[in-house]
Amino acid sequence: MSEKSSTNPGAAGRAPAADRPAALRNVVLVGHSGSGKTTLVEALALASGAVNRAGRVEDGGCLSDYDEIEHRQQRSVQLSLVPVDWGGIKINLLDTPGYADFVGELRAGLRAADAALFVVSAADGVAGATRMVWDECAAVGMPRALVVTHLEAARADFDEMTRRCAVTFGGDDLDAVLPLYLPLYGPAGADGHAPVNGLIGLLSQRVFDYSSGERTERAPTDEELPLIEAARNRLIEGIIAESEDESLMDRYLAGEEIELKTLVGDLETAVARGSFHPVLAAAPATEGARQGLGTVELLELITGGFPTPAEREAPAVTSPDGAPRPGLGCDPEGPLAAEVVKTSSDPYVGRLSLVRVFSGTLRPDDTVHVSGHGLEDRGHEDHDVDERVSALSAPFGKQQRPLTRAIAGDLACVAKLTRAETGDTLSGKDAPLLMEPWAMPDPLLPVAIRAHSKADEDKLSQGLARLVAEDPTMCLEHNQDTRQVVLWCMGEAHADVALERLRSRYGVQVDTVDHRVALRETFGGPAAGRGRHVKQSGGHGQFAICEIQVEPLPGGSGIEFVDKVVGGAVPRQFIPSVEKGVRAQAARGIATGHPLVDVRVTLLDGKSHSVDSSDAAFQTAGALALREAAAQTTIDLLEPVAEVRVLVPDEYVGPVLSDLSGRRGRVVGTEQSGFGRTLVRAEVPEIEIGRYAVDLRSLSHGTGRFGRGYLRHEPMPGQLAARMRAEETVTA
Repeated sequence: MSEKSSTNPGAAGRAPAADRPAALRNVVLVGHSGSGKTTLVEALALASGAVNRAGRVEDGGCLSDYDEIEHRQQRSVQLSLVPVDWGGIKINLLDTPGYADFVGELRAGLRAADAALFVVSAADGVAGATRMVWDECAAVGMPRALVVTHLEAARADFDEMTRRCAVTFGGDDLDAVLPLYLPLYGPAGADGHAPVNGLIGLLSQRVFDYSSGERTERAPTDEELPLIEAARNRLIEGIIAESEDESLMDRYLAGEEIELKTLVGDLETAVARGSFHPVLAAAPATEGARQGLGTVELLELITGGFPTPAEREAPAVTSPDGAPRPGLGCDPEGPLAAEVVKTSSDPYVGRLSLVRVFSGTLRPDDTVHVSGHGLEDRGHEDHDVDERVSALSAPFGKQQRPLTRAIAGDLACVAKLTRAETGDTLSGKDAPLLMEPWAMPDPLLPVAIRAHSKADEDKLSQGLARLVAEDPTMCLEHNQDTRQVVLWCMGEAHADVALERLRSRYGVQVDTVDHRVALRETFGGPAAGRGRHVKQSGGHGQFAICEIQVEPLPGGSGIEFVDKVVGGAVPRQFIPSVEKGVRAQAARGIATGHPLVDVRVTLLDGKSHSVDSSDAAFQTAGALALREAAAQTTIDLLEPVAEVRVLVPDEYVGPVLSDLSGRRGRVVGTEQSGFGRTLVRAEVPEIEIGRYAVDLRSLSHGTGRFGRGYLRHEPMPGQLAARMRAEETVTA
């Protein structure tokens, strides 16, 4: 931010440490897949001296994308922490995946950070999903800056990209998103594209030249100064408009030259407050160079303009039983309050928990209380236990560098917390706390799986439990109706990574099968049935006869049993037996094996034997009577209908409505939901939206979101029901 030539006293190979919250910065990098976030993290690490060559640590591995799955897929699939040091300030860089399937990792990064760098590609533009994350950050007042990458692309245009960023992110105030530097272009090549080899500081009016591989500073030439005049005036006016000194604008308009120190101070204040969002440019270092274009400027922005952890409000806390507790301050001497933002497995260390410390100090060998609540519906158990912190470390690529402590505001990895899961709170065992959870999207893509072999079946349960414990955006369901194990994921890429981790980390091979929707059966009309169970083949005989009447009921009524026996035709002690047999047969299904619902079964008459009648005999007779009644009428298939809420930009409302109609959906309403977005509410059969998470993303270019909830079961169209029966007959 000071726009001066900088060198860093840190050396590669040494883990940075912080002794006070003021010497910490936690920054999350956000942007669509392929925008250059990971490359930028590696360039910043190189410029800071954390590594000796781009993207490499001592063992030769990658600094950020070091997971084998990331190597194979050539993209980030998990949150990565890279701590670097710049001028005595420890910067925790949180690299997040850009693909929409891994939004859970992104949300974890936002929770752990105090400021965000939005990375946009000059070649690809701004993705709609990036705007959605920007709005989330704006809602909580998180400071944000923008970094334009891929300036080397033939169609890259920094000025045009800056304008588009202002329109996309500035809203009504275009002067809230302005560049701090303008690129300095070198001679055009044979293809006509001029490379960017330097930056011109708009405030300092100095040129920072990277063409030699090292950052050098010089005065601008007479030809270069006019290039920045208009942009410089606009930047100064934008900074002054955010200044707390109301006289500053009058002085500027009167022609007074505002000193650089005042402008930089007001700029840093506006950035930290989240009211001004500077745009910078960056590029990785060339072969043999130590500093990539714009990396020093970015590091100065982070240390000078982004807030310290003490300047950001901590999440609300309660006691584990829900009683309110005083708000937390970022004080290393305060009560311990930390949160697990990510859980992973290391083949050598075991389970690793990435923890953000909000208050107090975490040390090795401490005994902490682990509180986890609120995700029971996703397979995460509710727990309150004490655990010992065995070791603290700072991640650096595949390495884990030991730490002696982690103070308030810092991030660290804790090894071998056997019960702690993502989202859990770590606090003092004598004063347990529970942090307010962050918003987590619902997984909406079902993936039905089964063990590949008997050996895999023995390990499947434990492997799935560990997988779900690491990722709160994943839900494990054991569907009793369809007898399937279903892993609910965010999308296909998320599912692929989950199954690959299940195989490679936990040694469990599974096969995917077609996901089945829980259908129901009901009677299409009234019918009568007689159940006769009479056996006299040696030994104790069996004798039970019952007559029933069955009639359909409105949806949601379940099974209703009515006793209208007169004269003791069925002894009173056996009437519950008939009901038990009827209900057991209804649960097994009548025609297609799906549970029977929404009928009234009336017991009218029957016969018994003084010796051979029994509870078991009348249960069998009740089941037989129901099956005979079903043979006298049509059996309708009922399918579940979901209430679907789709939030999309206005330009995609038409395609969404058309798509829902093609899925047999009934649109029940639309309404505006914020600027330029529409909420569509519809009722859609669940059998039609199994892959809607994938299809909506394609339809809306990644900008749409949807939620679903069970509404009711209703009759399936006859033609579709016939096809379902035929398919199930073939399967059976």
